[in-house]
Amino acid sequence: MKHESRRSFLSKLATGSALAAGAPTILSGSEAPRPRPMRRVKKRSANDQIQIAIIGAGGMGTIDVNTALDIEGVKLVAACDLYDGRLEKAKEEWGKQGEEDEEVEVDVFTTRDYREVIARDDVDAVIVATPDHWHRRISIDAMKAGKAVYCEKPMVHRIDEGRDVIDVQRATGSTFQVGSQGMSSLGNEKARELFEDGAIGMLTYAEGFWARNSPGGAWQYEIPEDASEETVDWDTFLGNAPKVPFDATRFFRWRNYRDYGTGVSGDLFVHLFSSLHFIVSAIGPDRIMATGGLRFWKDGRDVPDVMLGMFDYPETQHHPPFNLSLRVNFADGTSGNTVLRLVGTEGSLDIGWTDVTLRRNKRWAPTDELRQQQEDERTVRYGERKQMLPPSEVVYEAEEGYWGAHQDHFTNFFEGMRTGETVPEDAVFGYRAAAPALLCNDSYFEEQMLRWDPVTMEVVE
Repeated sequence: MKHESRRSFLSKLATGSALAAGAPTILSGSEAPRPRPMRRVKKRSANDQIQIAIIGAGGMGTIDVNTALDIEGVKLVAACDLYDGRLEKAKEEWGKQGEEDEEVEVDVFTTRDYREVIARDDVDAVIVATPDHWHRRISIDAMKAGKAVYCEKPMVHRIDEGRDVIDVQRATGSTFQVGSQGMSSLGNEKARELFEDGAIGMLTYAEGFWARNSPGGAWQYEIPEDASEETVDWDTFLGNAPKVPFDATRFFRWRNYRDYGTGVSGDLFVHLFSSLHFIVSAIGPDRIMATGGLRFWKDGRDVPDVMLGMFDYPETQHHPPFNLSLRVNFADGTSGNTVLRLVGTEGSLDIGWTDVTLRRNKRWAPTDELRQQQEDERTVRYGERKQMLPPSEVVYEAEEGYWGAHQDHFTNFFEGMRTGETVPEDAVFGYRAAAPALLCNDSYFEEQMLRWDPVTMEVVE
């Protein structure tokens, strides 16, 4: 942590002028903290229309499209999926686009073959929301075809695939963004600001967890009654995975299988890595250990439903060495909670996509040596004088009407397309978030600690 910024923060905190424009009210320990609204000033822009296509129109793909279409100047023109029912739904759901009073009819092109989508001149960008084992190939082919790519997380399926995506993005100059949507949230931005100002002192530890307790949350997705080899392109779905007979469960609940997905680590840990790396400007851990098991959802899946990961982060110019622990539990009686917490020598940050809570563990904060010397002399002469204390807890919340992290992430993606500027979660950032998640899986299945070089982005043998 930069010493001067930390001193500046402590000085402001000690004098009660703090953190953001408009200091929080000084509260006693018995009073509830007053939320401070987080404000985004970026305006949406519709300089020109961007025409997009969806490749993989399942649950997440549908959410991505609907979020993107909420942004001015964006139009969906094509959809690709391997299940006919989703293609029919795409024509129905996106056959009309725009505001209710300005809706226009759109003849959405549909196909099972993603190559037909990226060959179209009217497609500027594609959303890749396929099973993980197709991310690398489609992203690379799309960039080589001159398309911008928004690829759902994790960026790749295997640790040895990340370099290929990075190389192609650099060679083509394409706009490429990984879809860990919480990355672009107001919560992350405020947490980064507080961390860089020294709000929690020196970082020593971080933790994060996801808790779920429902069939849907545990990937027990609905299987359509008409699912068959006639309505599903099974051979294409398998891709580079082992050849097995048609299995509707594997197709519609692919996250449960290592051949196509990346388990709880690739689905959920990667969100936490993305946010953590953004907030503290980290590039990744150098030691990775994992344990867990299949405790409840014993439905034929071959990935755990409880996973615990431990990670050692080495010192960099942006942060001291610290430890990280992550966990996911798909049978958690508390259910539904997602938390990322940073713990420092003088406080902690609890970080959500729409709120941040700062807690301080010091009753007072020194300002500078001269001031402290004067206070010491006064204490000797007249006795200790009570001080004006900063709040022990401050809550920052997004103001009403905030359109959310997901829309922020797409706004940044489209802005990158229009300006040519680097997006927040490009291929390098995306790989550095995906790699420790993928290695967490490898550690679990191989039952050993693994080493990773976050600078060179290579496994250390």
